[in-house]
Amino acid sequence: MARPLKVCFLLHVVFFWVLLRAAALSSARPHSTEEPLYLKFVSNATDFRMEDYYDYVIIGGGTAGCPLAATLSQSYRVLVLERGGVGYGKPNLMSQEGFIRTLMEVDTFRSPAQAFTSEEGVPNARGRVLGGSSAINAGFYTRANSYFFRNSGVDWDLRIVNMSYAWIEKAIVFRPKLRSWQSAVRDGLLEAGVNPFNGFTFDHVAGTKIGGSTFDRFGRRHTSADLLSYAKPSNIRVGVHASVERVLLASTSADPGQKPSAIGVVYRDKVGRYHHAMVRDHGEVILSAGAIGSPQLLLLSGVGPRPYLSYWGIPVAHHLPFVGQFLYDNPRNGISIVPPMPLEHSLIQVVGITKSGAYIEAASNAIPFTSPARAVFLHMPSSLLNVTVATLMGKIAGPLSHGSLRLASTDVRINPIVRFNYFSNPVDLERCISGTRKIGEVLRSQSLDYFKFRDWYGNREFRHVGPPLPADLSNNTQMAEHCRRTMTTIWHYHGGCVVGKVVDKEFRVLGVNALRIVDGSTLNASPGTNPQATLMMLGRYVGLKMRRERSRPK
Repeated sequence: MARPLKVCFLLHVVFFWVLLRAAALSSARPHSTEEPLYLKFVSNATDFRMEDYYDYVIIGGGTAGCPLAATLSQSYRVLVLERGGVGYGKPNLMSQEGFIRTLMEVDTFRSPAQAFTSEEGVPNARGRVLGGSSAINAGFYTRANSYFFRNSGVDWDLRIVNMSYAWIEKAIVFRPKLRSWQSAVRDGLLEAGVNPFNGFTFDHVAGTKIGGSTFDRFGRRHTSADLLSYAKPSNIRVGVHASVERVLLASTSADPGQKPSAIGVVYRDKVGRYHHAMVRDHGEVILSAGAIGSPQLLLLSGVGPRPYLSYWGIPVAHHLPFVGQFLYDNPRNGISIVPPMPLEHSLIQVVGITKSGAYIEAASNAIPFTSPARAVFLHMPSSLLNVTVATLMGKIAGPLSHGSLRLASTDVRINPIVRFNYFSNPVDLERCISGTRKIGEVLRSQSLDYFKFRDWYGNREFRHVGPPLPADLSNNTQMAEHCRRTMTTIWHYHGGCVVGKVVDKEFRVLGVNALRIVDGSTLNASPGTNPQATLMMLGRYVGLKMRRERSRPK
């Protein structure tokens, strides 16, 4: 296993470095000097009272938490507690140029991206900044597929769903401009039978399409934090560098069968002082800390499997056996080639949605002619000689394979231990084989001939960075081995507090009053090709439903 893991790790580094150089080579772009409106109600948590009361306390100012807070604040007093800082004004974070630097330049407690590695040895990242992972991702925006809405366990009101998507798209989503590599991949997908061409659309439809982007035409990043500008300023406070340690739970009766209720949270500010944020009558605590943070906080608050909590010495508030279970991550596989001419920088703009459960995406960049591993990890000076690299990658739908999360420490700042059990379900491997086969068909299309080299004998062929595809695409054994050997993450992990196991259809924690979870931890499948659109929609959607629920006559 040593050689395949080494190859897989090298591919992961190459892919990261590809994107890094591409961003670095982008032309200079103007930046707005106008300060976002939401900064008027964002403060360092050190400035907050030691105890205060709110209608809603939201843990996590991330992809779902920010639109949720903005929506609830129209009618109620809301507190958002974000463990990271503010991204605005940080060039690496808020521009395409700094995309990969943000993911690679990490530390244990303060960096906007918090690195973690699964037990399988796959590197990954979590957002730790206002805006969450929407502030560190590649910006691709597309709505969920119909399968997601039919099978998520939620009784969706599709009218409100579509209104919520549109609310986001009006504010922070843009149409990307395709150039040579993305255009060629679009045409290659169509030649390979990923039909029809659906043009530019946010909708998830089979075929080939151009999706949206949260980077504008100047390369400026827009995140879920920008949706806080929709908030009612007098009703909202956002505390940054606020690390929530646990949810406070209390019983309102001596009856042992009575449900505990969330009454507030305990959090620490940047200098280590403890604060209490309490909820008023009819208020709630809402976890929006993500697929890693939300199950971790439930466990640390005494909600989870009784024997496991007892092992850690955590007082059991409520026995809930599936906290941290059904944790998923969509594997990514692909190939990279060196074309015979320089190419423009492009992040993901085109996607091929196949009918076999695989999604095909692409990127193109220039990298220095040095060892990627040395350049990234030793920060050696870049060579003046640059080589263009173009990448085709596949993501599988679902997935069906799932793993679990367990505590590594009772310190909430320390990453839990995660295992995703990639390809443990054979259907996932079949989808990977199908998607990788489709990548091979795209490579054989006339549209990509232009990116081949001609040898001394007049033959044309690709020059690969890393392992090429198996020569025989019909050989399932070789294709399966290629999938396992080149597998890494596309950063779309989810689950751990899934609907029907940990929360109900209204995202309320089973067996606990006044406590909800609104984030990707509740999902049992990735919503289409890329999740950020649906996570932002989820925050807006649940906020609207909660306001409607409280406004009904009792």
